[in-house]
Amino acid sequence: MRENTIRSKIANGQPVINGWLAIPSPYSAEVIGHAGFDSVTVDLQHGMIGIDAALPMFQALSSTSAIPLARVPTNDPAQIMRLLDTGAYGIICPMISTVADAELFVSSCRYPPKGQRSFGPARALLYAGADYYPGADREILALGMIETQAGLDNLDSILAVDGLDGIYVGPNDLCLALGRPPKSESEDPVVVEAIARICERAKAHGKIAGIFCSSGQAAAMRISQGFQMVTPGNEASIMGAAAKAAVAQARGGAATGPSTTGY
Repeated sequence: MRENTIRSKIANGQPVINGWLAIPSPYSAEVIGHAGFDSVTVDLQHGMIGIDAALPMFQALSSTSAIPLARVPTNDPAQIMRLLDTGAYGIICPMISTVADAELFVSSCRYPPKGQRSFGPARALLYAGADYYPGADREILALGMIETQAGLDNLDSILAVDGLDGIYVGPNDLCLALGRPPKSESEDPVVVEAIARICERAKAHGKIAGIFCSSGQAAAMRISQGFQMVTPGNEASIMGAAAKAAVAQARGGAATGPSTTGY
């Protein structure tokens, strides 16, 4: 089975730089996949992407070395299993707030007896190899998002769930849950402390600590804080920022500011 290099990079102490796709386009998926990202996430929650658009995007990513991931809209076993069958090598699941949430999520990603995943890997066999079944539980990543007060309250119990590979912080929803305005790199002390705690506890449990960021500079900051997997914005925000900068340069001025969308 094809190796999930996210696991080996983190095991070797290397940060994973994760691309993020919000636009339903195989071409943009291919461009981002060839840009040097270690992994690329197809976002079916806040991105403008459905399952029919996700399939050709995964196919486009197969021409690159980036590991294909997907963020699901909800903790729905049927959707999770279908995306894994489509070739996703990991799932990022929003709103993991309780142990029961985490257990349901992990179960959807693992074959019996470890979970409830139904067998029918379809395109996953083409991407991963004919020996997909015996290696899938070892290679597929299950990353739960902590972005609610309940998730913070239950953090250690969630992290103790067997088979949960890590946490991916949704900073904007976390800000809202803490009664603060959404901001990817909030300087509010309550938010700063919560994010630092998530990172520290994830690593204490031997789990991956990941987070969405608004830019490459912000991603570098998060790596310096101890996060092992970072997303420096999605392709829409990167394209918007580059377009603004190009227009400003053509007009002989400076860009008015970054175009960022944080999740």
